[in-house]
Amino acid sequence: MSERLLWVVGKGDGTTVEELLSRAKVDASAVGEGRVFVGRKRVESGTHRIVAGDMVTVSRIREEAGAWQWIHRDADLAVVDKPAGMPTVADASGRAHSLQAQVEKSLGLAAQALHATSRLDLDVSGVVAFAITTRGRGSLAQLRQEGRYERRYVALTVGCTGQTSGIWTNPIGRARDPKLRMVDGKEATHAETRYAVIAQTGSFAMLVLEPVTGRTHQLRVHASHASLPLLGDRAYGGKPRATLSDGRVLTFNRVVLHAARVTLLREEPLILSAPIPLRLRQWWDALGGAASAWDQALTYVFSP
Repeated sequence: MSERLLWVVGKGDGTTVEELLSRAKVDASAVGEGRVFVGRKRVESGTHRIVAGDMVTVSRIREEAGAWQWIHRDADLAVVDKPAGMPTVADASGRAHSLQAQVEKSLGLAAQALHATSRLDLDVSGVVAFAITTRGRGSLAQLRQEGRYERRYVALTVGCTGQTSGIWTNPIGRARDPKLRMVDGKEATHAETRYAVIAQTGSFAMLVLEPVTGRTHQLRVHASHASLPLLGDRAYGGKPRATLSDGRVLTFNRVVLHAARVTLLREEPLILSAPIPLRLRQWWDALGGAASAWDQALTYVFSP
């Protein structure tokens, strides 16, 4: 089934979005849920005017992902563990299912009151920090600017590399598909990722990744460019499945990338951690990897 409904407005389709939705027998609540677009602009009211030739899109409601969990909460910050399959902020399929909207609801805040300091991709799990106040937003921005906002990711990948650790510095820009990115793409800007191969099993490996910069899809693009595409990352060449020696087939229904830790190097450092999801541990075990590799990944120290 298509993930969206699409119309090109005709002369008899009405002059407002609500008129078009009525003719198409689409529930008008789709507007309030943030699932209706005219062109690329999200519609905020059913009275939004339309004219013949406009492209109107109504995205379907996304299936529910797993539940998010609290990691830390104070007057300025709300930090949670995001499950794979849940968007960090509103996307084409609406607002209500996004992590931001659900955390705002839990805290009794108005919509758009929180500011995500990092936006994990839809199929990536782990630590997401939201600023609640202007003071919190400014504090986190300053920490990032001064290199005192550290992020630790763990990933499973396929492929081999001649170097077991190093820094990827390839600039990243837009790909032909505007939703994707590529090394040396359009309007490419500097991007920097520290990496280390923690363990290998057959043709598979566990990586530790630390982004120094924060470009869209940075870790996924850098790993793919280094011939180490992440498992489950179809957009960047990652295998969606693996056949084991006993004939079993593992299917990776998400990008196998997890934001395991964020460290805020304030006067009193704050370490914010999200446990490795059980599914990732099971995949690594099925691939023949040692369970001890997860602890090594979390404790690995990059050279200065």
